[in-house]
This record gives sequence, structure tokens and C-alpha cells, in this order.
Amino acid sequence: MTLAEYFENAKGVGVLSTADENGRVNAAIYGRPHFIDEKTIAFIASDRLTHANLKTNPSAVYLFKENGSYEGKRLYLVMTHEEKDSPLIEVLRRKKRKEYESPDKKESKFLVYFKVKKVLPLIGSGK
Repeated sequence: MTLAEYFENAKGVGVLSTADENGRVNAAIYGRPHFIDEKTIAFIASDRLTHANLKTNPSAVYLFKENGSYEGKRLYLVMTHEEKDSPLIEVLRRKKRKEYESPDKKESKFLVYFKVKKVLPLIGSGK
């Protein structure tokens, strides 16, 4: 099973961890990654702390825990680039947003791309 197939079928919770240029760590709940290819993933991000950290330190770890077990994955990532307010965001979005926001109050979204450098199981070294 490929990594893309795993995340297409797995249900659970994910956490994206980043750090700023001084090593101050942040962790935030994120949905499953969007696969561009087997070594490139993307996340949809708001302009908050995770996004700010990635501007100064492109390294991140995505931890995914499957519902009802301690099975899951740890993805070690390096950000490659981003697209602000990309039309691809609405194509990729798994949960469609309701049109309840005023267009002038719309928050910018970023499609942030990462190279997958290493994949480990949630628990253990993977050996």
C-alpha cells in the first residue's frame, strides 16, 4: 500500500509540528495530507503560527494517529513552496465550506507544499 492510499483510507487525527528560527515549538491539529505525488504533499493553512514558523524554518513533522489504536505514521517534512489563495485549495478541500462569510472578511489561505523526507510508524523506529 502506498502512503497516498494509506491516508486516503485511514481515519484519525493529525498534528503538524513546526518550530521558529529560535527553536520555539508549535503543534496544531491538521487534516490528512493532500498527495501531489508519493514524495510531495500539501496542507491547507491559515496565516497563523504554523505558517509563520515555516517561513523561518521549513522543517516540520506530521504525526497521524488512527482512531481507536496506536497505529499511525510520522512524516518528516521540508517545506518547498506555497501558493496564496490558490484555486487548487477548493479542489483539494475535503470538507466544503459554507458560504456564510462576507467576501471582504475572507481570510487568506495557503497551499503549503512539502517534500516527505522520512516516514516512520507512530510508535517505534520502524526497524
